[in-house]
Amino acid sequence: MEAKGGYWGKILRVNLTTKEAKVEPLPEEFPRKYLGGVGFGTRVLYDEVPKGADPLGPENKMIITPGLFVDTGIGTGSKTAFNFKSPLTGGYGRAMAGAQLGVQLKRAGYDMLIIEGQSEEPVLLVIEDDEVKIVPADAYWGLTTGEARSRAKDEYPGYATAFIGPAGERLSLISIIETDDRQAARGGPGAVLGSKKLKGILVKGSKKVPIADPEKLRELIKKWALIFKDHPATKADMDYGSGEFLDWMNRERGTFPTRNWQMGFFKKAYEKAKEEGREHIGIDPYFWAPKYRKGRKPCPLCNKPCSQYVHVESQKWGTFEVDGPEYETLYSFGGVLELDDFETVAYLNYLADQLGLDTISAGVTIAWAMEAYERGLLTKEDTDGIELTFGNGEAAVEALRKMAYREGNLGKLLADGVKRASERLGKESWKFAMHVKGMEPPAYDVRGIKGMALAFAVSVRGADHLTAGAYGTELVGRWWKFEGVDRTKGENKGFEIAFHENLMAIYDATGTCKFSRHMYFLEGFPELIEAVTGMHMSEAELMVIGERIMNIARAFNVREGFSRKDDTLPYRIMWEPIPEGVSKGLHVPPWELDRMLDEYYQARGWSRDGIPTKAKLVALDLPDIAEDIGAGS
Repeated sequence: MEAKGGYWGKILRVNLTTKEAKVEPLPEEFPRKYLGGVGFGTRVLYDEVPKGADPLGPENKMIITPGLFVDTGIGTGSKTAFNFKSPLTGGYGRAMAGAQLGVQLKRAGYDMLIIEGQSEEPVLLVIEDDEVKIVPADAYWGLTTGEARSRAKDEYPGYATAFIGPAGERLSLISIIETDDRQAARGGPGAVLGSKKLKGILVKGSKKVPIADPEKLRELIKKWALIFKDHPATKADMDYGSGEFLDWMNRERGTFPTRNWQMGFFKKAYEKAKEEGREHIGIDPYFWAPKYRKGRKPCPLCNKPCSQYVHVESQKWGTFEVDGPEYETLYSFGGVLELDDFETVAYLNYLADQLGLDTISAGVTIAWAMEAYERGLLTKEDTDGIELTFGNGEAAVEALRKMAYREGNLGKLLADGVKRASERLGKESWKFAMHVKGMEPPAYDVRGIKGMALAFAVSVRGADHLTAGAYGTELVGRWWKFEGVDRTKGENKGFEIAFHENLMAIYDATGTCKFSRHMYFLEGFPELIEAVTGMHMSEAELMVIGERIMNIARAFNVREGFSRKDDTLPYRIMWEPIPEGVSKGLHVPPWELDRMLDEYYQARGWSRDGIPTKAKLVALDLPDIAEDIGAGS
């Protein structure tokens, strides 16, 4: 297609086996059917990565798709999607990042970058407008992400960067792509690039994204900037970051997973704070943000930055700076490990980013190992002599290093996440291995948040809070069109989660940050999309696009053999009630999950086994996928 509002009409395809790069036209129907971002990425992933492809083989692809709003000036429209077959789950993989890489890719004149094949030697992919080079990366291989970025800034000034660390080079299934202080983290994207021997991607562009109605867009940007400025959520996010509700999650809801999900609130930290007469626990941003924050490194063009860029001078860990820690990391390197020392949690965050590991997956995996050690299932020999007990920050740091380098008995055990670790160890350690479809869960004890329990179970990429983004609705009890939501009950969750997933797919297709869902809701999108693209779209049509994206992602998994049997929850969530706190006694027994699954599949128009029906897929204008995997006649 020709360039027009919001789109260049161009795909850049790079084959690392043949070292060829070529530009292809964006299919004419893509903008109206899929918008951009994950919409484009999910469709191409389904079309081009064949059934049974090895996630670490040449047939897998890394498909990088900036959201429609990226580099248009629309507030929080910063997210770029990294789409791939997940080495961690064996299914649909998606990681989002507020990446400068996406901005520069748009400025270079591309709607999508498809990386395929495998190089035999380490390489960098360097893109500047129409010039595309694949260059040797021997001098970069082995460097941390920070070292690689620093070297690239000298050699390639002005380029946005994306690098893998030592963990990605060693094909850790929980490795990330680091993109200029933002991380495309979940599902093992770092291992995909590592398998292709692609150490990094550098992009610089000089073009201006085409806009259908620039004057109208300027008016809308001003309008929304004022809405953002005066919204109460903006102040809370800017003052304390994404962890601003950590104390509320503990004390008011009792749904902050601690000690490898044995508890639903950080009991030890609160008891210690009470004894010492402290108002806040150590990992609460109300304590650390004012004390350690140096400034902000927001996502591109964000007008409500939650970034808390901290400077730490630690006697134990030395001097370092890191963006965060985010709420999820305060859990995965804090509560779930029973660590309340902010400097240690921040250092673990820093180290994970440098080594190229997903903080959520890494922390939850170490927590599993700590429980296995305390139960006597792991010996000192297994842990390479490390006293791997809850609350031991030094042990967590050493374990993290070993994981990244697959070093020693412990590193080899933990490098690929909790599912593989529990399979390697055996001894019924699966009973406290926290994962769904192989992916470790984020910071919501869903035993006390029943709608999110369903969201975890059905999520196409494994345990995940962002595919549905329904945690706020559940925890507060209302949001937008939803009222009277009871987080403690399993009834009426099917429609709620399906609707939230469809809506959040629109956020990921446009590249809009989900922290602005309280401002844009759904109603804000039609006028913004029309100003950028010239396409008039009703709210109903947008929701169909969201539903279409979710069905393609599900179809990808179905083709790989996923079904109802995989829409399940960890043993601990189903069989071990929360023992203390506000949510004491709550859990999600198998019968309750089964009922919620029935409701969800009904809301989706899928079969009882969780397979999209032919009728549903045809109604969504996906006849080819209906023929491939559709249930029914």
